[in-house]
Amino acid sequence: MNFNWLTLEGAATTGNAAAQGGAGGLLMTALPLIIMVAAMYFLIIRPQKKKEKAEKQMRDNLQVGDEIITIGGIYGRVISLKEDAIVIESKSDHSKMTIARWAMQQNLTVHDDTPSK
Repeated sequence: MNFNWLTLEGAATTGNAAAQGGAGGLLMTALPLIIMVAAMYFLIIRPQKKKEKAEKQMRDNLQVGDEIITIGGIYGRVISLKEDAIVIESKSDHSKMTIARWAMQQNLTVHDDTPSK
């Protein structure tokens, strides 16, 4: 760049170039951060929300007589359902326990959800 000390022409063109490149420079600086946030959403947050939705649906579709496993590893059969609790009967000694609905990990009973004709 040619700079003329007497007319200061180079300073004006340098200032305009910096002002015009500032928006592009800011975008290029923020772009990796934007890509990282988007990647975290699609790789971590979205699958976790899908899993939570499926677990909630499984707990809502629970029926009396279903075989379940609790998050503590207890196998049992559902005796009765309450709003926030489940009464189960253990398989080994047929003792009854009340557990929180959120403490159910897996439903072992396969339900045929297709409508019968």
